[in-house]
Amino acid sequence: MSEVIKKLQSIGSSVHKKIIKSDVPELEMPLRDLSNVRYDEKEGFFDMVGKTKTRTLTASTIKTFAQTLKMMGLSKKLVETKDIATKRDAYYQSKGAWGAASFVEQEESDAIMDDIEAMMGFNREQIGFIPDEDGSAVAGNLTIIDTDPETGEKIKIDCAKMGTGGYSIPATVEQFKFETNAKFILAIETAGMFQRLNYHKFWRTHNCIIISLKGVPSRATRRFIRKLSDEKKMPVYVFTDGDPYGYFNIYRTLKVGSGNAAHINKYFCVPQAKFIGVTPQDIIDYKLPTHPLKEVDLKKIRDVIKNDPFCKYSKEWQKALDMMVKMGKRVEQQAFSSHSLNFVIDTYLPEKIKNQKTWLP
Repeated sequence: MSEVIKKLQSIGSSVHKKIIKSDVPELEMPLRDLSNVRYDEKEGFFDMVGKTKTRTLTASTIKTFAQTLKMMGLSKKLVETKDIATKRDAYYQSKGAWGAASFVEQEESDAIMDDIEAMMGFNREQIGFIPDEDGSAVAGNLTIIDTDPETGEKIKIDCAKMGTGGYSIPATVEQFKFETNAKFILAIETAGMFQRLNYHKFWRTHNCIIISLKGVPSRATRRFIRKLSDEKKMPVYVFTDGDPYGYFNIYRTLKVGSGNAAHINKYFCVPQAKFIGVTPQDIIDYKLPTHPLKEVDLKKIRDVIKNDPFCKYSKEWQKALDMMVKMGKRVEQQAFSSHSLNFVIDTYLPEKIKNQKTWLP
């Protein structure tokens, strides 16, 4: 990781030179916000439009400036020693030896870490930091080839032999290689639905790989899906609840990324993903029981239509959200159980996968 070390040294040297010359040192980094992203279908993800923010060393910013430099120093040490630290580890590192630069709350250290990631142009895992949370569960026709970090020995993990659970995706997946003849990847919002599909070996019947998203997918889960899909040229289908959260927190984040993480979206999003349910039209077609939209849902829809670049680009999603508002209803994945416990396995998913006209982009 000499590129990471070089970049850290370059930034540190620039700050040092300005201090020696009695000039005011600055750190410039991309603005991490939806206002600084655009959606281009050819690229397939939220990309930055170039807005930046500058952290200048002043009397009011001296602590934040020092914390940024200390975090960069920790990153350099981690990369040089080939070690790792979680976000929580980094927070407690400041408590041990950073004196007045220590963090009061982890939210502070998380924000500094994200700023450094954006400023460096490397993803967080490359600069030595890993998430506190790992990825989700995966099961199906897939063999993962991992590497023992101590011995370098290759380890094969058969995801078809995980019993009623699944293989838990680790925080870092860059070392993975894959063996599979599966036809597609099915990403599922809820752990409960994943468990049902895995219990009944949906992946065997349909020759696929199933992955539990557990709500908004973690970075590890997103990177795993992207890496697997790219390397094996496999389509990705996403199955969430029929509500604004499932659409524009879970699915949108997986497919095109987010404003806050725009600097690394190209590594962690899955532009090839397609949405296969549950849609407002499914409520009618499958006569599903529903719940009324809450004010928080309506607020989310209004905000998405007004501010989200992906929604602004997609007439299909605008139409779906308009239909949802007019119906005043939202629907859960488990609503298919009103027909039978395995209706989603025997009828809904097979029909949706075959009929691309019912998909959303």
